[in-house]
Amino acid sequence: MAKPFRPGLISANHLATGRVIYRAASGAWVARPEEAEFIADADTARARLEAASTESLVAVGPYLAPARLTEAGPRPDHLREALRASGPSARARASWGHADA
Repeated sequence: MAKPFRPGLISANHLATGRVIYRAASGAWVARPEEAEFIADADTARARLEAASTESLVAVGPYLAPARLTEAGPRPDHLREALRASGPSARARASWGHADA
């Protein structure tokens, strides 16, 4: 049985930096989920994912992340996505203060 469609936004990682990026309605990649296109139907989601998957020199692993629409724009609606949207959760190794860093 197929999973029911859940509205969301397209999320991926930027190829050069690894940072989380989102696809805007214009097709541009943006850094904030609030600037992303909120996708409310399965057909649009399929088309947008197909287009995003051709941009492997910019975005890696695009997928539809569950989201809800708020007054400020789309917001991740899953703990994993909320953590990804908030940025890295670990400091860079060089800042750990170890002699082997």
